[in-house]
Amino acid sequence: MHVTTVLIMGAAGRDFHNFNVVFRDHPEYLVVAFTAAQIPNIAERRYPPELAGSLYPQGIPIHPEDELESLIATHKIEQVIFAYSDISHEDVMHQASRVLAAGADFSLLGGRRTMLSAKKPVVSVCAVRTGAGKSPATRRIASLLCEEGLRVAVIRHPMPYGDLAKQAVQRFSCLDDLRAADCTVEEMEEYEPHIREGHVVFAGVDYERVLREAEREADVLVWDGGNNDVPFFVSDLEIVLVDPHRAGHERTYFPGEVNLLRADVLVLTKMDTASQEQVHVVQANMRQFNPKASVLETAMPVTVDHPHLIKGKRVLVIEDGPTLTHGGMSFGAGVLAAKQQGARELVDPRPYAVGTIQQTFVQYPHIGTVLPAMGYGATQVRELEETINRVPCDVVLIATPVDLRRIMSITQPTCRVMYSLVEQGRPGLRDVLQGIILKAKRDESSLRRVSLT
Repeated sequence: MHVTTVLIMGAAGRDFHNFNVVFRDHPEYLVVAFTAAQIPNIAERRYPPELAGSLYPQGIPIHPEDELESLIATHKIEQVIFAYSDISHEDVMHQASRVLAAGADFSLLGGRRTMLSAKKPVVSVCAVRTGAGKSPATRRIASLLCEEGLRVAVIRHPMPYGDLAKQAVQRFSCLDDLRAADCTVEEMEEYEPHIREGHVVFAGVDYERVLREAEREADVLVWDGGNNDVPFFVSDLEIVLVDPHRAGHERTYFPGEVNLLRADVLVLTKMDTASQEQVHVVQANMRQFNPKASVLETAMPVTVDHPHLIKGKRVLVIEDGPTLTHGGMSFGAGVLAAKQQGARELVDPRPYAVGTIQQTFVQYPHIGTVLPAMGYGATQVRELEETINRVPCDVVLIATPVDLRRIMSITQPTCRVMYSLVEQGRPGLRDVLQGIILKAKRDESSLRRVSLT
């Protein structure tokens, strides 16, 4: 039997999932290595033997993506699997060119091989770009399902930035669970808002096990997607968010365009802050490339807890990190709130950045005069805290889903930005969820009858 040598290009998420469901325990493949991109501090680790299976008693090394060509040559790699998200079509083909020039095949895996089947109804919430508003949309969907008396489990796209073996299956139902798991800022940004609204969150590395754990305590599963990746599960209803602030990106970013084409429901977000021209571009693309999808229109208004602190003041704005970095945005809810409340000036944090925060500005020069909330580990959290406290401003405006004041000491006065998804007109989310609600209640009723007999 010929054994195909494989390398998987990833970013600590989709890459591990693809390995688990397609390559693990299949002796016709030998996965020699993973490469890592986008996320700090995830290279130079190993995918642990506890997760890699019996064919990999030493685990699998994770290398920086810069070593791609040398790995292909050294290990005579035959097939390279591209397995991460929120990357332009052009950049995907640049990576393909590197692989082909080095002599290997370049492959993308589709949903038929990588999506797991659930025993409970699944609603997936995905997007065409990072930062489109998935988190508030997912919270709204989970709340609507709970209002129908259904037990809901939110399953979050993987964020395994720590000990991979310990993070194989994770369950979060209270803030103490976040502390016990030593979550990064990026993890807390995704998990904490759900927990505060009473929703149980599952995540991890081995999503077959995650799925089975969640099914035990839920009537409906809500997939909370990461970046612009496609779901890990076969979904009964695929809801995809489209961001008009990046009009046209729904056709030019991978795998966001896949989501655009697959969607049962397309949600046009941020209509209260996008221009009419941007909205018209997105609407035309939705009509042309997925005319079968239902279309929902929504706004994403921002509010500030202490707006009087902002008017006429010099403001440091802290925005969600991934939205600014690989999401490509130069502003977020914080900048919108600062302008709405009459800030005199947005203070540029770049001259005061230290350590990896300074490196982030070098790597992503488009960011400009806002501070991305980078917190991939304790060291980076300390560097973020030091950077904030070095900035000469009148007030710090925190526009991250997690309240940074809970995990660091900020010396300047602070205020917090909140934002939510507000539906405009019909149909709304409750309307498009009716089929899921009926299916879940019918399944629950059938199970109850079986248990009584």
